[in-house]
Amino acid sequence: MKTYRLDISSWTASFRYPNLISGLQPTLEVPPLSTVLGLINAAAGQYLEHEALEIGYYFEFAAKEVDLETIYMIEAGKKGQGSNSAKSNVIQREFLFETRLSLYCSNPEIVDYFRAPVYPLLLGRSSDLASVEQISEIELVEIEQANKVRGQIVPLKGNYLPGVIQALPKYFTNTFPRQNIGTEPFSVIRFNNFDLPTKIPAFRDNSLQKDGVDIYFHHFKLQDYVISDLSQV
Repeated sequence: MKTYRLDISSWTASFRYPNLISGLQPTLEVPPLSTVLGLINAAAGQYLEHEALEIGYYFEFAAKEVDLETIYMIEAGKKGQGSNSAKSNVIQREFLFETRLSLYCSNPEIVDYFRAPVYPLLLGRSSDLASVEQISEIELVEIEQANKVRGQIVPLKGNYLPGVIQALPKYFTNTFPRQNIGTEPFSVIRFNNFDLPTKIPAFRDNSLQKDGVDIYFHHFKLQDYVISDLSQV
């Protein structure tokens, strides 16, 4: 399959666990789909209402460490909106060092957004500034039963792959306050995970690692989620 690969790198990245409040803020070792779609929005300079998006990605990093970080907790105002009152606190936050995100997409319009991004590209916090290293057109090899799925997230339902199991949103609404869209459990699979036989169809990028990586493609259509998700709000 012919597709585009966008190589994006950053010195640091941090993807916090949703709804986790503690003195130590751990990081996911692979960004959620919502983060990747947010990255596309930043490059486009607008909120995109995807009608039939097919996208895959692979993420790796050199090291993981813990740093001290000052956060500001804004007190809730009327109707759940923020107020002008805030308190500062110092927490420990995990972060990833020397990261690389390989993004696969066959839509040339989305690819073109990354040639001249409108807004800064971030891999997590506002300080996790990323840059586009390279955009290339490559050929992926179709694999009927992938066994080199790593550095990715894969839906848990129907696949049941080992990894960190975490409920993650696929996207967010363009409203205030924002609402999660398509939240479901995913297997978060680290980039240096061992080979594992699966029944998942994927596409192999032989240029990654020593013997290639099988890329799982996510299929996302905004309209499939908005009505059902917002009806529960």
